[in-house]
Amino acid sequence: MKFLVHRDGTAALPAPTPRMPAAAHAMTEVVHEHVTPSFDEVYAAHFTFVWRVLRTFGVAEAGLEDAAQDVFVVVHRRLPEFEGRAAITTWLFAIARRVAGTYRRRGGRDSARTESLADDPAGPADTFAALSRAQAVTTVMAILDTMDEDKRIVFALVELEQLSVPEVAKLLELNLNTTYSRLRLARQAFEARVRARMTEGALP
Repeated sequence: MKFLVHRDGTAALPAPTPRMPAAAHAMTEVVHEHVTPSFDEVYAAHFTFVWRVLRTFGVAEAGLEDAAQDVFVVVHRRLPEFEGRAAITTWLFAIARRVAGTYRRRGGRDSARTESLADDPAGPADTFAALSRAQAVTTVMAILDTMDEDKRIVFALVELEQLSVPEVAKLLELNLNTTYSRLRLARQAFEARVRARMTEGALP
């Protein structure tokens, strides 16, 4: 294989051809830069995913639309910074989780539930059942808040969002065995906290 020579005496790599050795192809390979998707593409492809994550982390049905809008306001502002080092869903998951936490801290979720129950035309039995479900969700989220973040995320996606462990591993870019291990430890922690609350009389 012959090389072209620049005037300064340095060799110039030739364009690759099918007959060139693999090493030569590697030397002349062009590295493709990450291409950031447009906001419209992200919104269309992942709105449902963001909605599910918000619901998983305790945003009430009445507040989901506003919370999702808040997520995509952040996405619109920060999308040019996305470098593709992680999956887009992982990036969106982190944003949605922070937004959900903000909604929980400011009590938007509980007030939305209260308004929903107050406007419910159902009878007392149905209202009591709805209130019990709301209290159960609040209890679950309170227990999740006591977990390490790594375990809490895996537990929420598997047990609440009903994703499979391989799906969660892919989403979080984790080894499958690591994901199973975190889920096992999270389940143990959750069960221990439930037992503790029952002993304390904090659960019915």
